[in-house]
Amino acid sequence: MLGRCIREEGGTYQVRAKDLPAALQPREKFDRLGPENLSESDLLALLLRTGTTGLNVVELAELLLMQYGSLSALSRASTAELQEIHGIGKEKAKILKAALEMGRRLVQENVGERPRIASPEEAAAVLRERARSLDREVFWVLLLDTKTRLMAPPFEVSKGTLSSSLVHPREIFKPAIQHSAANVILAHNHPSGDPSPSAQDIQITKKLIEAGKTMEIKVLDHLIIGRKTADGANDFLSLRESGLVEF
Repeated sequence: MLGRCIREEGGTYQVRAKDLPAALQPREKFDRLGPENLSESDLLALLLRTGTTGLNVVELAELLLMQYGSLSALSRASTAELQEIHGIGKEKAKILKAALEMGRRLVQENVGERPRIASPEEAAAVLRERARSLDREVFWVLLLDTKTRLMAPPFEVSKGTLSSSLVHPREIFKPAIQHSAANVILAHNHPSGDPSPSAQDIQITKKLIEAGKTMEIKVLDHLIIGRKTADGANDFLSLRESGLVEF
C-alpha cells in the first residue's frame, strides 16, 4: 500500500485519505466502529491528520509502525528521532509524543495510588508503562506495608547493566527503612524484551534476600520486565514463581 500513486494525464498524484473508499477512511471508521475497534495504523492516522508528499496519512501511519515494529518501540523514540522520518515534522512529532505520554500516565493512574500487590501480575502492572520505553536496564524497589499495599511510587535504584556494584543492599533497603516498609518487591527491566533471568540476576536476588533477612524486611519477589510478544507470552518473569530462587 505504501507509496501508491495513480497516473492522470501523463503525471501522477498521490491517493489522499479522503480519496480512499469511505469504509477505509480513518474518520469514517472511527464513527462506524468506535476507537476500540480501529487498527493501530488508523489511530495513528487520526493523530497525524495529514500525510506528506508520496504518502497519504494512512500510509504514513503504516510507515511509522513498519519502521518501529510496535507502539512500545515508537514510544521510545525521541521527538528529534521522529522528526527524521519523512513526513513527520516538529508538530506531528509533538502530537505523537504527547498522545503516547498520555497513554502511559493513564495506565499509571489506573493502577491506583496505594494498590494492594497480591500477585506478580499486579506488581508488573505498576511498572509496565515505566519500563516499556526504556533502552537501558533500570532497577526498582517496591515498598509494601504489612498488608502488601504499595507505600510510595517505585524507587529507581540504578540505571545501567545490572551488577553487584550498581545494586547494593544499602541502596535497596535505604528507602525501605526510611518508609518503615515491611516487605519489598525487587524489579528490573530487560530492554531486549526477553524477561529470561541471567545467572547474575539470580545471584543478586539471593544476596538481597539474605540482606533483607538481616534487617527484617522480607523480599517477596524479583520481577524481570520484558515486552509482550506475538505469541501472547507474559512480558515479565517472577523469580519466585519460576522456582529459580527460594524466597
